[in-house]
Amino acid sequence: MSMTHVNRSIPEVLSDLISQVTTLFRKEAELARTEIADKVVHAATGIGFAVVGAVLAMPALVILLQAIVALLVGAGLSIALASLIVGGSTLLIGIFLLIAGMERLKGMKLTPEKTIHQLQRDAEMVKQETSGTHGLNTAA
Repeated sequence: MSMTHVNRSIPEVLSDLISQVTTLFRKEAELARTEIADKVVHAATGIGFAVVGAVLAMPALVILLQAIVALLVGAGLSIALASLIVGGSTLLIGIFLLIAGMERLKGMKLTPEKTIHQLQRDAEMVKQETSGTHGLNTAA
């Protein structure tokens, strides 16, 4: 949008500037809300899938672990030793996966980085516009 007003008074220029900056920041706030909402929905969907997957996998895992214990008992180990081997191995794998999952969650950012970057650009543009042309020849 390009406007050229050579005979504008300072109050008109300031009023226009305030109006445009207000509109700009309102739009940027809307963008930030949208960006944060998208990230929250993405995270919630991922968490939902993980929970459903865990609920479905648990009974299957218990049955498979029982089968491994039965296999080791059939191979000649005592039930206590077979249970200890299977339980200990499963515990170590579980701890490893828990630590890996926690590390991934630490890296997740909900900060609206695109909006912050855009706000910084907008602030720089406003600073340049107010210090350079004083509203006599405005180009957007």
